[in-house]
Amino acid sequence: MKKIKVAVVGTGGISNQHINAYLKNDNVELYALCDINEEVLRRAGEKYKIDRLFTDEAEMLKSLPEIDAVSVCTWNSAHAPCTIMALRAGKDVLCEKPMALNAKEAQEMLDTAKACGRKLMIGFVRRFGNDTAVMQDFINEGALGEIYYAKATYLRRNGNPGGWFGDKKRSGGGPLIDLGVHVIDLTRYLMGNPKPVSVYGATFKKLGNRSGLKDSVGYASVSKTENDICDVEDFATALVRYDNGAVLSVETSFCLNLKHNEGKIELFGTRGGMCLDPELEIYTDSCGYLTNVSLDRSTALSFDGLFEKEIGYFVDAVINDKDISSIAEDGVTLMKILDAIYKSAETKQEVRL
Repeated sequence: MKKIKVAVVGTGGISNQHINAYLKNDNVELYALCDINEEVLRRAGEKYKIDRLFTDEAEMLKSLPEIDAVSVCTWNSAHAPCTIMALRAGKDVLCEKPMALNAKEAQEMLDTAKACGRKLMIGFVRRFGNDTAVMQDFINEGALGEIYYAKATYLRRNGNPGGWFGDKKRSGGGPLIDLGVHVIDLTRYLMGNPKPVSVYGATFKKLGNRSGLKDSVGYASVSKTENDICDVEDFATALVRYDNGAVLSVETSFCLNLKHNEGKIELFGTRGGMCLDPELEIYTDSCGYLTNVSLDRSTALSFDGLFEKEIGYFVDAVINDKDISSIAEDGVTLMKILDAIYKSAETKQEVRL
C-alpha cells in the first residue's frame, strides 16, 4: 500500500503528539513541517529528521503538491485560514481543537471541505480514549437508561500556559475554549450528540495568570514569555440544554482557588449513573439494594495510545475514502455552544441557538 505524505503546520507543543503518532503509523510518511517561528521549526526538523521545512504554508503547498494530508497544530486564530488553504490545495485536513475562533469560521471550514470534496476532521482526541470506549460499552448495553443530566469539570488551580493561550486575539478565549471544548464534546458524544437549544453561561477574570506566585505552573506553552498578554477569562461555567430535554453543567478554569486540579465526567440516567474521576464507577441498584461498580484505570481505562488511535482513524479515512464529515459538523455545533456561552456571559441572559 502506498504511504500517504503528511505535512504538519505548527510545530509547538501539541504537534509532538501528532508527529509521534504519524511516525508510528505504517501507512504514513511524515513529509514536511511548517511554522512561522524559524527557530522552533529548525528544532523540530532536527528532532524528527525532517528537512522539508517551511515558514509559509502557501509556499509549502505550492512547492510540494504531492502532499496528501495536513495536520493543523497552530494557535487557534490560524486554524481556519490554515485549514481552508490546505483544503483548497486539495489536501485532507486534521485540525486541532477548537475548530476555530467562532462558529462562523468553523462553518466556512466545513463548507470549504464539502465544496472541495476533501476530508476535514477535528481533533476531539478524548473520543478515542480507552475510557470513552468503556463508558460507551455500558451506555450501549443500557446500564444508564435515558441520560438526562451530565456534569463536566476541567479545573486547574494554577494552570494558565501563557504564550498565545492567554492572548484572546490568538486563542479566542481562555479555559472554556481550550479545556471546556474537550469535556463538552465528550459528554455530548456519550449522550448521542443531541442538538443544543439554549445556553446560560458566566465567565470571570479575577485571578489572571497568577503571575505574582512563586510556585511554578504545571502547564507552559512553548511561546510563553515574560511579556505575555493575559486578557482571557480564568473561569467559566455554563448550563447547556439539548433538544431531547437533557442538560449539561460545565465548569472549567485556568486559575481557581480550589485544593486540587479536577477533571471529572458524570452522567446521570434513569437506570444508573456514571462517574469518571479518573477511575470509572457505575451507580445503580440491584436486588433491591443500591450498588456501585468500579473499574480500575490501570486496565481498560488507561490513556495509552490516545493520539495514535485518533491519527489512525484519520489516516484510515484518507486511505480508504471513508466519510468523516460528521466530526467536522460536530465541531461547528460545538463552536455554536462556545459562542453562546461567551455571549450569555456578556449579556447576562440565556442565549437560544
